[in-house]
Amino acid sequence: MVTNIGVLTGDVVGSQRIKDKDRFNRTLDAALGLVEERFKARCDRYRGDGFQVVVPDPGNAMTAAILIRAALIQQSPSRHNTWDARIVLGVGTGEVPEAERFAQADGEAFVLSGQGLDDLSDTPDRLAIVTSSSEYVETLTLMTRFVDDILSHWSRFSAEVVSLSLLHQESQQALAQRLERAQPTINRRLAVARWPLIRDYLAYVSSRLAQGV
Repeated sequence: MVTNIGVLTGDVVGSQRIKDKDRFNRTLDAALGLVEERFKARCDRYRGDGFQVVVPDPGNAMTAAILIRAALIQQSPSRHNTWDARIVLGVGTGEVPEAERFAQADGEAFVLSGQGLDDLSDTPDRLAIVTSSSEYVETLTLMTRFVDDILSHWSRFSAEVVSLSLLHQESQQALAQRLERAQPTINRRLAVARWPLIRDYLAYVSSRLAQGV
């Protein structure tokens, strides 16, 4: 039976300007480890600033992409020195590779994701989705561009509160207790981060990809 997978191919924005390489590498490795554990994904890093993530269930892949970007933004050195990554989700046929054979991984999803990242490098965008199906592709592409614009303007606080919302699915009061902040503060940060739109976007994408779109 032919099944679809989700492949995230990414590279770090402005990696040559990052001063604290050790801290950055720990942050990225932790983010990749998180999506491996949460989504049974397999991850690999290459060329220092590049990475690839294979998610067996493509419906979870965009959530994984946003969690990775949120982790980088959250740990950025300052408001004016933000860590981020370009990430393209390719959805198509393929298999999850063994860890020692990642470099030889091949398949439709890998090709779509890799080519998509090459195309993205010529644009200001940092998030994209490419699928093997033409159905709904224009809608998914446009919605993803809007979400990308929101993420690209996140503060560290926005990234933190959305990341925790995705990971724990708690009430605002529970998030407030977790962060040791007042509930109105959490409400304000979620609103600034455009959390309701992010949540609804992920639900829509997950539904479409789970249906093989």
